[in-house]
Amino acid sequence: MSLKESVQHFQTLVVSFHPVIVIDTLEEERVQGLIGAACTDLQMAVFDWSIAQGLMRSPESPQNRWQNEYAPPGAKRSQALDKTTEPLDMLRHIQEISFKAIYWLKDFARHLKDPVVARQFREVANQFSHNRSTLVISGSGHSLPPEVAHDSVYFDLKLPQPEELYGAVSDVVRALKGRVKVELTPEDIHALVKALQGMTLAQTRKVVSYAALHDGRLGPEDVKRVLERKARVIHEEGLLDYFPSETNLAELGGFAGLKRWLNCAKVGFTPQARQFNLPAPKGILIVGIQGCGKSLAAKTIARQWQLPLLKLDAGRLYDKYIGESDKNFRRAVTLAETMAPCILWIDEIEKSMGQSSSDADGGLSRRLFGYFLTWLQEKSHEIFVVATANDLSAIPPELLRKGRFDEIFFVDLPEADERENILTIHLGRRQQGLAAYDMAALVAATEGFSGAEIEQAIITAHYRALYERQPASTALLLEEIKRTVPLSITRREDIQRLRAVARERFVPVR
Repeated sequence: MSLKESVQHFQTLVVSFHPVIVIDTLEEERVQGLIGAACTDLQMAVFDWSIAQGLMRSPESPQNRWQNEYAPPGAKRSQALDKTTEPLDMLRHIQEISFKAIYWLKDFARHLKDPVVARQFREVANQFSHNRSTLVISGSGHSLPPEVAHDSVYFDLKLPQPEELYGAVSDVVRALKGRVKVELTPEDIHALVKALQGMTLAQTRKVVSYAALHDGRLGPEDVKRVLERKARVIHEEGLLDYFPSETNLAELGGFAGLKRWLNCAKVGFTPQARQFNLPAPKGILIVGIQGCGKSLAAKTIARQWQLPLLKLDAGRLYDKYIGESDKNFRRAVTLAETMAPCILWIDEIEKSMGQSSSDADGGLSRRLFGYFLTWLQEKSHEIFVVATANDLSAIPPELLRKGRFDEIFFVDLPEADERENILTIHLGRRQQGLAAYDMAALVAATEGFSGAEIEQAIITAHYRALYERQPASTALLLEEIKRTVPLSITRREDIQRLRAVARERFVPVR
């Protein structure tokens, strides 16, 4: 939703007798801009309140007559009204104001725990439902009492859209004029704004300012710095990990069938596909044996399609407070939608949204699973979901139904040619000349090994070579391979059961 559409939606709520609008955000700058833009057209007065300042007329409010004569020159700051700092006094005061207005109450939800404040709030809301005045509550982690929530409507303030980000970049450039040299073409600005998607306006200003002041210039190379900082910011949010396409170096040995399918599916994101009313691909589910490349496949897809990769660690969604886990999932999905087109990788989906044998989590896993299915079915943004799973028995049958995902792939243990490819990749990463190794012997020795087990054997052999101060060799590698007991032996029965089910129902990746 664009900024203009957000303003129109907010105005519609105000004029349609909604007395309480709740905005779950800490970006007060954007709330102020939203209310200011809406009220300019509506010609309504605007007041804002905080427990620190009390109630005051907003500087952007039309016909603002109440200016603070003691404010510094040029400062647009109103004077707080007397005896309006306490929530109860403030509510009683605005109940006496006869003209239409919008009252922005900052971090007010916590004060509604007081039954007297909650009662007075309801009386004000009831009065406003007849005269088109509106109470706007902003803040994070709202938990309104049921009797108050009944009169409230939630306004979803999405993360900044490209036009808002462009405005923030322009603000930084103006503020740093004379201190930094700007060397951005229109194409560079477009790339910079695209790299900033998914960040707040405050984060945008900080990141762009840092990139510019780092070397005294703002140029195309700063896009990479912005992406690196963005990855850290998103990780600090605690819900998603971010892997920029520019830094994704994943390589996948084998999986020829999956790669062919991806080459075909990629055209679903083109304008030609939209011309024929073809929906963009939803995503794939990859099930199979641990350590055989499911996670690596997600990274490879992002690299092959040159799209950013977002990893949803579902364990981070869970919160001890009721309702917070559901809200965390919605926040994660909203962030992914803001960064579309992108790849959303949900690792080991059965552990977070699988079938539970008990109600120990109060049905939370099932609720999250329901939200995910609904979102997957109805999403309109270009987000390609890659879900991976190890345990088929824990996956709800609804997820395996045809149409949930575009395809379900099965990953088996690598065959001889795939093992040779895996050995080549990992030996090459360790600066090893392949001519020095007996590849045929290594391929034969690793039969029944997963890709992860082959990689670990190579790493361990090189540790030993460094310790013994000798070059790594075929003999050393074969020794480490013989010491490894692969999953194909330790969990033989489980793997056989998985293969029996998968061969009948799913598409092989090779």
